[in-house]
Amino acid sequence: MNYSETHPHLLRAAIAVALACTLAACGGDKSAKSGQALASVNGEEITAMQLNEELQRSGVSAEQAQQPAVSKQLLESLVDRQLLVNEAVKEKMDRDPQVVRAIERAKSLLIAQAYIQKKVGTVAKPTAAEVAAYYNAHPGFFSQRKVFDMRQLIINGSDIDDTLKGIIDNAKSLEEVAAYMDAHKVKFSRNQISRSSSDLPPELSARLLAMKPGQLFLVKEGARSVLATVVDIKDAPVTLEVATAQIEQYLFGNKNKEAASDEVKRLRAAAKIEYLNKAAEQPAAAAATPAQAPAPVAAPAPAQQADTPSDANVRGVAGLK
Repeated sequence: MNYSETHPHLLRAAIAVALACTLAACGGDKSAKSGQALASVNGEEITAMQLNEELQRSGVSAEQAQQPAVSKQLLESLVDRQLLVNEAVKEKMDRDPQVVRAIERAKSLLIAQAYIQKKVGTVAKPTAAEVAAYYNAHPGFFSQRKVFDMRQLIINGSDIDDTLKGIIDNAKSLEEVAAYMDAHKVKFSRNQISRSSSDLPPELSARLLAMKPGQLFLVKEGARSVLATVVDIKDAPVTLEVATAQIEQYLFGNKNKEAASDEVKRLRAAAKIEYLNKAAEQPAAAAATPAQAPAPVAAPAPAQQADTPSDANVRGVAGLK
């Protein structure tokens, strides 16, 4: 049994990505391949223009782009991609409805993104006053920034029975819990981490600052649980001068989001939109509401309940004892 038979969805996804990235090759748009030819793959040319675009999209610096090894590596990746596309076309996968839909989706996303970039391209850079105002409004991130050094015991969640819960609730230290688990053959591992108040939700930072020395707290992380304690809290302020670049980037990103949201609102107001499936009308309208700037994360449900958020720091608020 070959790979395409055992992993048809993975193969189709890979080919769809390759096709979406080389629409010109499948659609016969020769203008997209204009420029000096650098390689030919079974008659299909790969040009300097394509390589330059690949360099730009790869995020390499201008200095790195001048290195022959970097250009060579990216050229080889273009050759590999073209080989995949050629074989996909031979097998008529470019006509597969699933692949066609993936290409159309990628195409529409690119066009929409290009339009938004054009419309928000003139967004003004944040002023010094705006940067200073953000800095002063978030002392926990900057002027009053703290670093929390923590020690942890990482335990399989299924091993925390009522008896172990009672031990944890009454323990005076991590070592007391570790000694009990060693004696009762409960597997665990140790870890030591540091987190700054700029990395954590404000609610969690406030709770950690208010904790008594040595106080334990339990955090649920999917199938495992983390028993932790703060061993040290250090001042680690960041000056306005140091923080300016980061704040400018954040504020500029927010301005772009707001400009994009305003443009979508304008287009919606001017358009005639009809929802033909009435059952989907309300969810669709709700989903179209422009996203706002990130808000402080609210405390989640208690750690004893199942939780699925991706950020363990956010879940930690609930686990504080």
